[in-house]
Amino acid sequence: MADVLTVGEVAARSGVATSALRFYEEQGLIHAERTDAGHRRYPRAVLRRVAFIVFAQKIGLSLEEIRIELAKLPKHRVPERADWAKLSAGWTQRIRTRIRELERLEAGLTQCIGCGCLSLDRCRLANPGDRAGRAGPGPRAWTPSERR
Repeated sequence: MADVLTVGEVAARSGVATSALRFYEEQGLIHAERTDAGHRRYPRAVLRRVAFIVFAQKIGLSLEEIRIELAKLPKHRVPERADWAKLSAGWTQRIRTRIRELERLEAGLTQCIGCGCLSLDRCRLANPGDRAGRAGPGPRAWTPSERR
């Protein structure tokens, strides 16, 4: 096994497109050395960082939040399981909140969309008297911080 990987090898191993890897590099989330010909060469440990980035995005972390988290990793050695566990420890509540939101959306598929009216201004069940319209534009019923 090589100590370094090409961008294509990282893409194949991680399942992340080469364009995304270049973007992550531009954003400072991962780092590659360059050969004399200008080709990217990544250390094998980048695979863990990419997996972390993908997972963090799936649970809703922004790139800035991911950058902050990755900056907490040790610079003098390859991160270990304990390092990754420290980073992800606070995510449980975020995941539970997201699960509750997804469950609400799932229920809405059959309750609101499933009723067939598709009209918040006329729906007497979900929006009597168009009270959602008075709150302003946008999908306020689906935004937890805006629910009333």
